Amino acid sequence: MTGQGVPQAADGNGTDDLTALRARLAALEEENARLRAAPPSYPPDASVAPAVPRRRRRPGRVTASVVLVVVAALLAPVAVVATWARGLVTDTDRYLATVAPLVDEPQIQQAVTNRVTGAIVDAIDLERLAADATSAVAELGLPPRLATAVDSLQGPLVSAATSFVHQAVERLVTSDAFDAAWTEANRTAHEQLVAVMRGDPDAIASINAQGTLTVDLTTVIEAVKSALSERGFTIVDRLPTINASFPLVQSADLVRLQNAYGWLDVLGTWLPWVVVLLLAGGVLLAQHRSRALVVAGLTLAGAMLLLGVVLTVGRTVYANALPPAVQRPDAAVVVYDQVVSLLRVALRSGLVLGLVVAVVAFVSGRSAAAVGLRSSWTRSVAWLRGAGERRGVTTGPVGVWLDEQRTFVRVVIASGAALAIALGMPLTPGYVLGVAIAAVVLLALTTVLARPRAAEVPAAADV
Repeated sequence: MTGQGVPQAADGNGTDDLTALRARLAALEEENARLRAAPPSYPPDASVAPAVPRRRRRPGRVTASVVLVVVAALLAPVAVVATWARGLVTDTDRYLATVAPLVDEPQIQQAVTNRVTGAIVDAIDLERLAADATSAVAELGLPPRLATAVDSLQGPLVSAATSFVHQAVERLVTSDAFDAAWTEANRTAHEQLVAVMRGDPDAIASINAQGTLTVDLTTVIEAVKSALSERGFTIVDRLPTINASFPLVQSADLVRLQNAYGWLDVLGTWLPWVVVLLLAGGVLLAQHRSRALVVAGLTLAGAMLLLGVVLTVGRTVYANALPPAVQRPDAAVVVYDQVVSLLRVALRSGLVLGLVVAVVAFVSGRSAAAVGLRSSWTRSVAWLRGAGERRGVTTGPVGVWLDEQRTFVRVVIASGAALAIALGMPLTPGYVLGVAIAAVVLLALTTVLARPRAAEVPAAADV
């Protein structure tokens, strides 16, 4: 039975092995006793995962964080509007991109046609010409019935001449030639817009006391006069220069904008960065930064959504506030929609940016859902990497470097995405979403390509 019991120590090497085993057991017992004597760093229940030490609350920092985020949320719509207004005033290309599409709107074409027709008819004074013509015919000694018939032609003559002018103007306004004339008129107006904001009386574009921004139509009228002369209506050749203008925007806000031109340039340039710094400060002071970043992103998105509601309500207020002198309220509303079109694009971009920041912060946070999502992604990447290596596909030293420098790589990708958004002016929702998707794809790709150095150990052990 001796061979079936506890193995007996053998001479030679067996005795040495038994001595080493006893020494190892003694060392393990000593280490176990030391660990039992040490204060527990987590609850005694081994089934419960070690708890993360709770951070000491700092009410001052929490309050400052909330204040900074709230102030940033209040200033965000102001920053977007100021940036939009500054770009509209100082950037000719952006200004033309805003007003040039108006030339294709039927309401604007009709309104310009009526304005130019009225200016030419008033300058020709068709009423007086018709009256002079009928009087000259009546003085020829015609029979009474014929003289009465000639007098009755005065109204139809005026209507016919007016219709003739209107058709010529309409033909020009709906042609490609009007596109060039409209663009030139607005380019000239924009070149003078800064002078208007400064109150320069020589500016072609002007803002009157009621807050109406007008564009000079002299070039359009000259083109119409040339077209009428070519069609035989040569009376226009004797007309002096006809001055007429077309109102682009009518709002008392333009008067306030003119008075605050200096502040507009400062706010449009620096206020967006102030908002970014306030949001960053609020996140850095927060006790739970990932949660604070989610709140900051949602706050920015909410501010942009509120600005969109204000623009929608403002459209109705603007239409109802138009003075009775405005002949085409529908054209005025079309102009309003076009002028604020780039502002709508900017606020939608801010909305998308805020949502993207909130989603990224949530995924990188400490919530159970975020941790579970990241764990699932890690397991999927590990499975994919293992499947590739089993088939001889490996990223080698490059993958090892990506794994060792993963924090640096992520910071570079995130910084590049932030820089692309900061320099991508003007922002569009598609651009912001495209940058976010590109950053996510790059992060996923670098994670898949990363290869832990431990993966090389089995291969080394087999050699």
